[in-house]
Amino acid sequence: MPNYFVHESSYVDEGCQIGEGTKIWHFTHVMSGARIGRGCNIGQNVVISPEVIVGDRVKIQNNVSVYTGVILEDDVFCGPSAVFTNVVNPRSHVSRKDEYRKTLVGRGATLGANSTVVCGHAIGRYAFVGAGAVVTKDVPDHALVVGNPGRIAGWMCECGVKLAGGSAAPQSATCAACGKRYLLAAGALAAVSP
Repeated sequence: MPNYFVHESSYVDEGCQIGEGTKIWHFTHVMSGARIGRGCNIGQNVVISPEVIVGDRVKIQNNVSVYTGVILEDDVFCGPSAVFTNVVNPRSHVSRKDEYRKTLVGRGATLGANSTVVCGHAIGRYAFVGAGAVVTKDVPDHALVVGNPGRIAGWMCECGVKLAGGSAAPQSATCAACGKRYLLAAGALAAVSP
């Protein structure tokens, strides 16, 4: 008996790895070679392609296709209908499977509903991509990205509360909700140990 849950309407192909306590809901397809960590929640109508890596405690909401080349680190949140790509110049009559580009979504990052991540980019740890935003370049740790094309509009705490506005990271910030402190290091915010 598996130590994870798969709804009867879903398909999990042979050759997948699925961690303990993960739940896979209605009409989802997990393809051979995919690796899903512990305690994940995979929503309705999700596709997880071969060689995708999903960390622990990841939440993938309804209608998300996670394509080959995507890595979701621990604690990532993918909002409803978030979009990933894996080829920059697709054509139906030209096979480009050998041109897939990697997309890395860092630990604790949030991708808002209907956001799009163009392949070949990295989303930093605890970054927050707003609903409907289109990511066309790398996103630093803790950055808040909005718009099309996506642009930095602020900085976020690990708990998901906005620390500061503006495109430039502040020299220091303290979260009004949880009290965590941050300092600017190497161009991005980093949490300060208590």
